Amino acid sequence: MLARFRELAFLNAGIRITATDERVDPVRTKSFCYEGGIVSFVKHLNKNKEALHPEPVYFTANRFEDGAETASVEVAMQYNDGYNETLVSFANNIHTPEGGMHETGFKAALTRVLNAYGMKYGLIKEGDKVSGEDVREGITAVISVKLTEAQFEGQTKTKLGNDEVSAAVDQA
Repeated sequence: MLARFRELAFLNAGIRITATDERVDPVRTKSFCYEGGIVSFVKHLNKNKEALHPEPVYFTANRFEDGAETASVEVAMQYNDGYNETLVSFANNIHTPEGGMHETGFKAALTRVLNAYGMKYGLIKEGDKVSGEDVREGITAVISVKLTEAQFEGQTKTKLGNDEVSAAVDQA
């Protein structure tokens, strides 16, 4: 339960969540508040790793249709010296361990942007491309989307199915 409270505090920057266990003597209280939101979440996930750049990259964007906001996207990421990819995603504060369209959009955009940068500055030869797996090696990323009409696949809500959120994350 405390892990879920910590997640919610990370996902909602500045909110304070306090849990008190009155079943024990003395009573134990644990409080969570992260002003940095998902940037703090990435730092927390990387706490036992050597970060390759001092601060996580952070961006946010909103998607509008017919003048109304239909989605907001928030992403924080930081590379570390490890080989594993740590990608944690949420839709409306619900953890989506099987990913979904928000992760698909993030992966596609990250690969496209880093390949374009490499080509532009001569770091990648013409005709060569870096694979998505290579681009994500050593990355820790948190993706949080908030949607007015979230559509999950299956009853367990472990995978986000909204096609339009892929484009929203990709564009962000």
